[in-house]
Amino acid sequence: MTLKHIDEYRDSEISQQLIEKIKSISKKPLDVHLMVVNAEQYLESYRDAGADWLTVHYEACTHLHRTVHRIRELGMKPAVSLNPHTDVGLLENILPDLNMVLVMTVNPGFGGQKFIEQSYHKIRKLKKMITGAGLSTLIQVDGGVTEGNMGKLLEAGVDVFVVGNTIF
Repeated sequence: MTLKHIDEYRDSEISQQLIEKIKSISKKPLDVHLMVVNAEQYLESYRDAGADWLTVHYEACTHLHRTVHRIRELGMKPAVSLNPHTDVGLLENILPDLNMVLVMTVNPGFGGQKFIEQSYHKIRKLKKMITGAGLSTLIQVDGGVTEGNMGKLLEAGVDVFVVGNTIF
């Protein structure tokens, strides 16, 4: 096991403990976003910790179809996250299997980044794919969400907002 794997495991263990604590006091469904490679090795642990929704990254998941189906088999709702540079068209074959798509509207990694304006086009394209296929898949956005752009994001088709710095 490399130092990187040990750190990743430790971080995973800490986040699972945090989810367990939140689950013990919250009646709301817990939406967990795994921004890690090899997410499939953590699925059962996050389910056991209390995750109701589990999001994995398209770019970090080698066997996305298998992982999405395993998330559902474990009783959670599967979601896939796309980085800003990733075209939503790549989800065409997996979209019917998803409960939600998370569109990253900043480059993942830290809070306080500026919203990427091209995201509106990406969200509208994804919404068209969802409605065109007769699906009810939710669209979530994370990054740079403010009171100033929420209305336009709603109009583009967003259903769920991850809001950090604007509130905190």
